[in-house]
Formats: sequence, C-alpha cells, structure tokens
Amino acid sequence: MKHNYLIEACTTSVISAIEAQKGGAKRVELCDNIYEGGTTPGYGTIKTAREILTIDLNVMIRPRGQDFCYSDIEFRIMKEDIEVCKQLGADGVVFGILKTDGNIDIERSTELVNLARPMSVTFHHAFDMTPDPFKALEDIISTGADRILTSGHKNKAYDGIDLIRDLVNKAGDRIIIMPGSGINENNIREMKEKTGAWEFHLTGWKAIDSPMKFRKKGISMGSLSQIPEYEMKITDTVHFERIVRMVDE
Repeated sequence: MKHNYLIEACTTSVISAIEAQKGGAKRVELCDNIYEGGTTPGYGTIKTAREILTIDLNVMIRPRGQDFCYSDIEFRIMKEDIEVCKQLGADGVVFGILKTDGNIDIERSTELVNLARPMSVTFHHAFDMTPDPFKALEDIISTGADRILTSGHKNKAYDGIDLIRDLVNKAGDRIIIMPGSGINENNIREMKEKTGAWEFHLTGWKAIDSPMKFRKKGISMGSLSQIPEYEMKITDTVHFERIVRMVDE
C-alpha cells in the first residue's frame, strides 16, 4: 500500500506550532515541559492552538515526567485530559502506560484508546522503555492504537534505524511506525529509505533570545540551572521547509 509522507512537528508552544504549520508540517504534537520528555499542556494552550491551527493537532497526555507507571489518581487525570482534548476539537492524543515489569499496560491503554475515539491515538516513546520491542508492538496493536512513536529503543532514531525497519516490516498496515528523536536534514533521507516509514516526528527548532532586558544574576527559577531561562526554542520555519522538501522529493 502506497502512503503519502507526513512530517509531524514536536512543539512546546502555540507560537512554535504556528511556525511548524508555516514550514509545511501536516500535524503537530503539542506538549509542555520538553526537558522532562513532554507533559500535558494547559487548557488555554490547547484551546488557542486549536483555534489558530488549520493542520492536525495531537496533544500529549502525560501527567508528569519520570517513568510511565501511573497511579490510579494519575490515570484518572489522563482520562480527564483526554476528555478535555476531545471537547476542544483536538485531532489526536499521545500517551503511553507501562506496567511495573516494563511491559505495555494493555488494559488501561485500551481503556484510554476507547475513551479517545474518534480522535487518533499515538503510543509514544514509552514503547522504547519496554524489554521486548516485538512483544510491545503486538500488545499496542491489540489496544487499537493508530501509531507508535519510536526511536528504535535508542536515544536517537538514527541509532535505532535497523530495529525501526524491522518494526515497520512486522507492523505492515496494522499500525503506523513513526520514527522520532534526533531526525534532521542530515539523516531524514536515509531514515526514509532504510526504514520504509512514511510518518516522521521531529522538532526542527531554533533558539530565540528572550526580550527581557534585566536579568537577575545568582538565582534560577528552575531546579536545573543548566536549562536556559532567557531562551525559547521554537520551530525554525526555513529549516522545517527544507526537511519537508527532502522527504517529498
């Protein structure tokens, strides 16, 4: 089956999502707290993004950073956030739940998939934290999810290219395998040719300096001082356009 290529932009603000749309992204994943791997953005952010964007909007459903083994309270929060996304007109949600042994929590994941409909569902990088990728693949397919975001059980998708290719072949048309993490203009052609994937997830960011003139020294509002507080990362439209052209060629 022949598919059209699709680039999804990982964005952490409405501004970045708008720039990604200008750059040719067909879909955005909207999240918050990217330094923790992404968490659920606020109501106002989701609502504003939906009102402005004309492309598909998928929203991260993750109540906190750290691992993917969630308490009953956290699971309840995830369900509430999915309902909010549905009410606000999001096109899809993105989540992942694991059991204490690292395997897919099939029961709770299936419940969230059913709750999310008619929105699409992406099972995110929690997949890469499982002990057996092929068992995890079959488990996620059984939940009814539409796609898996994966870096091939490596920090960067390029390093997991062989596993991603095998996952694409094993999945067939049963579920979409979407490579993500570290994909850029230097490797997108090879990722496309060697994996057989047709959806790709990337940032294409550039750093924007804060307009703040006065900058207090000797104090940090965040717990990690190495995270720049006077800098914002947003989608680089020109950079993104170049990557989209490379995939479409």
